[in-house]
Amino acid sequence: MVARDGHGARGMNFAPDAARGLRHVFVRGLTVQARLGVHAHEEARAQRVVIGIDLAVRDESAPTGEGADELARVVDYGAVAATARRIACAGHVRLAETLAERIAVALLDDDRVARVRVQVEKPDVLPDVASVGVAVERSRN
Repeated sequence: MVARDGHGARGMNFAPDAARGLRHVFVRGLTVQARLGVHAHEEARAQRVVIGIDLAVRDESAPTGEGADELARVVDYGAVAATARRIACAGHVRLAETLAERIAVALLDDDRVARVRVQVEKPDVLPDVASVGVAVERSRN
């Protein structure tokens, strides 16, 4: 089943869920120049890589409350983007899967993150295709 947002039924688990105490934090279209791929030219020269991140984050104010209006109580999407950017630009990675997994695992370091979905796209690889890539999901046990 494909949802209207294109993520499929499995991707729907990143919707906010007050009953389960979860909020949805996301970063869309993070574009970096990264050395990603198995070919020699991909190792030697950076290419455009687009990263999308979805986080299921524990919301201590759910289901009925309102938390303090303070950055310290939430997962900062600026910090999420910075983590992904740092990992993507750290050096050559052969597989998009590996890059996505590294980002996902790093984001699970925050105890408030219950699940993370990372999508890595290479939009300039095939001339007649808008984008190729992979999505991975990791979760806290």
